[in-house]
Amino acid sequence: MTNSPTDPPTGGPPTRGRLLLPVLLTVQFLVSLDMSVVNIALPDMGADLGFAPESLTWVVNAYALAFGGLLMLGGRLADLMGRRRTLVAGFVVFGAASLVGGLAQSPGQLVAARAVQGAGAAALAPVALALITVHYTEGRARARALGLWGASGALGGAVGIMAGGLLTDWVGWRSVMLINVPVVLAALAAVRPGVPADGRRADAPRLDVAGALLVTAGTSVLVLGLVRTETEGWGSAATVGTLAAAAVLLGAFCAVEIRGERRARGPLLRLGLLTHRPVLSANVFSLLMSSGQFAAFYFTSLYLQEVMAYGPTRAGAAFLPFCAGIVAGTVVATRTVGRVGERVLLVAGGLLGAAGFGWFALAVGADGTFAGSILGPSLVASVGIGMCFVPLGTAATSGVAAEETGMASGLLNSSRQLGGSIGLAVLVTVASSATGAGGGPGALADGYAAAFGVAAGLLVAAALATAVLHGRGARPSTPPRPAETYTSEKTSKNLGDGVDPGVSRSTHQ
Repeated sequence: MTNSPTDPPTGGPPTRGRLLLPVLLTVQFLVSLDMSVVNIALPDMGADLGFAPESLTWVVNAYALAFGGLLMLGGRLADLMGRRRTLVAGFVVFGAASLVGGLAQSPGQLVAARAVQGAGAAALAPVALALITVHYTEGRARARALGLWGASGALGGAVGIMAGGLLTDWVGWRSVMLINVPVVLAALAAVRPGVPADGRRADAPRLDVAGALLVTAGTSVLVLGLVRTETEGWGSAATVGTLAAAAVLLGAFCAVEIRGERRARGPLLRLGLLTHRPVLSANVFSLLMSSGQFAAFYFTSLYLQEVMAYGPTRAGAAFLPFCAGIVAGTVVATRTVGRVGERVLLVAGGLLGAAGFGWFALAVGADGTFAGSILGPSLVASVGIGMCFVPLGTAATSGVAAEETGMASGLLNSSRQLGGSIGLAVLVTVASSATGAGGGPGALADGYAAAFGVAAGLLVAAALATAVLHGRGARPSTPPRPAETYTSEKTSKNLGDGVDPGVSRSTHQ
């Protein structure tokens, strides 16, 4: 028997307060919000700070690089150092970077602040899912928490576009960064009463430094190669060399992790997790779904502004139906996952999302309207995507020991982030090829339609992969480890139902 560093020392149930879920939803919302909120503000940022046209995209890319590269490390730190400690550190880094970015006086300062923001987000995102897994029992309590967690992430991305337009129009681009500061301060104030204190580990395993360096470098280089394809091209020496270097680094990471797992040294990612079919299928589904979903947000925003001539505020408001559909799909999944299971919901949600994106591909045109080109496809796609978050979170942590929930959460978040980067890079190329040299509204609409069609295909592939891969696989075997003892800094009174009495203990096989 071993205990997680955040569990009570006696093997009793973990405790949680009523503020735990609001804190975790704030995490997921903020992380997703800041991936999209700056997009509409980019022209104003460039004009005010004097960005060169070719460097403006680094306001987005710097966040994506740091976030994607550090997710696995952030998830494992939560397991080893404590979930509440990691949560507090992530909030502090994220909030401080937001403040510095909002006060930036040069392009370099803003890009650096965005990179540090991404590092803070990489600590926050995995710990949120890990805390839900540990502190909510399987069944209705966890389904509800996972549903709200998934919806908050999707809503953060959609609201980010809407809020970016409103804030840029009414207050100025700096408010897009500074708005995070009061939210972070409120969340930090709620952490102490809401999030259970971490225990102290008398014999904690050491961090897998080699694995951390390799996976951070490998994923960062991979994301860098992908985000530069729009300017460098897929066949350029820079792109081919960067992607080849990423493959070498990630291959070396896998070799180090296999060696560490065999020697029971506590690897950063125990590859044995992927022998569990629900965990594998959840990560494959997340990779494919996010490849289509992230790109769809991007191309919908471009279509509204470049073809339908919407201003920033009006374009942001056009995402409201998508937000409503996400909520509706999440409610459906929360109420039905216990009866129909994860596999059915993922397949149905993936196919419904694909139908929505396919509808977009047929409906967008040079003479499109909100009612004819946006409303219906948005509702269908968003309901389907909303249905997927509860079963995704459940499957990705199914059968995972309490002390490895951060590892599993970091893996799922990495799949999501890498999928978004890969999908956007590929679909931008597809759209550019379909647009051709014309560049008018009709040509742009043709390019966006082609991208939506590929996004639909990606969600069909996600549904088919889940139908094949997902099953009732046995819990992934865990190599034997020496017994570890813990002493508690603090325990708090159980303030709610839905706590799993046995989640603080795990039997290693």
